[in-house]
Amino acid sequence: MPTAASAPVRQLDAAHVTELTTLAAELLALHGSATSPALLADLAHACRRLGRELRHALRPVDTADGLFVLRGLRMDDTELGPTPGHWSTVAQAGALWDVVLLLVSSLMGTPIAWDGQQDGRFVHNIVPSPGHETVQTGASSSVLLTPHTEDAFHPGRAHLLLLCCMRNHDSIATTAASIRHTRLSDDDVAQLTRRVVPILPDDAYEEAQRFGGEPTPVPTLFAGEDGLTLRFDPAYTPRGEADEPWRAAYRRLEDELARVCVPVSLEPGDVLVVDNDVVVHGRVPFTARYDGTDRWLKRASVRVPGRRTRPEAEAAEHGYGQAALEAWAA
Repeated sequence: MPTAASAPVRQLDAAHVTELTTLAAELLALHGSATSPALLADLAHACRRLGRELRHALRPVDTADGLFVLRGLRMDDTELGPTPGHWSTVAQAGALWDVVLLLVSSLMGTPIAWDGQQDGRFVHNIVPSPGHETVQTGASSSVLLTPHTEDAFHPGRAHLLLLCCMRNHDSIATTAASIRHTRLSDDDVAQLTRRVVPILPDDAYEEAQRFGGEPTPVPTLFAGEDGLTLRFDPAYTPRGEADEPWRAAYRRLEDELARVCVPVSLEPGDVLVVDNDVVVHGRVPFTARYDGTDRWLKRASVRVPGRRTRPEAEAAEHGYGQAALEAWAA
């Protein structure tokens, strides 16, 4: 796989890890569950208790790489229990890390959830599931998960995506590629800023796939305030409906993203933070064992208030009937 540089790393020191996990444990003990509405409402206030140095270390992505790995958290593989066979069977497994991830997310922006995905939970569990091996969702395993923008079909998609590694015995790589590292011609950029075809809801959103509204064509590229941004999900983009000049530019974009792709093999405790407007992410294929030792990630989505990285016309999109929930209002 062609690669650019390795992913940048932000290392948390032991004192900062203790500060973060101690607060998470207190919140979990107080509210009883990581999915408690009261805990969600308490996140913003709780974050004010964290020190300035830790808050700075947990700032959003701020380089052209569009990502970094937060490293230093430590978890006990035995205490986690077996990797669940489906997100719906996770229950309270790894609940402390749900709260840690919610705190990190709250320092970077506003955590969001979706009413149509994983029962509206603010932390998703990404595990390989029997029967889903070849689909283009996080539950797959035996196929390449095509690099994509998270929830690209929706105008209210996250600005930041956080992936916390719980278990990865096989060093299975998450892939990431920044649009800021690609080399595209002015003609290709001009083609891909046209509104030619829509991006359809992925297979994780069955209700959205049944939405009766007319799909809205969207641009693939957009010139944001600080550089080029993208909205990209080739597995759910009906490219056959586009004209040949657009399709040719799209193929060249795919080639460029593959050229600058960075494979990131997360270790337990690592949190990969991705700028969802700048970086597309995916995953290499692997063979799931379904024996309790498979790869297990937790995922959180974050909006950054006031950020201007998307076309204003997105505000008029219907989002296929999907509503985003914000943590403070949950």
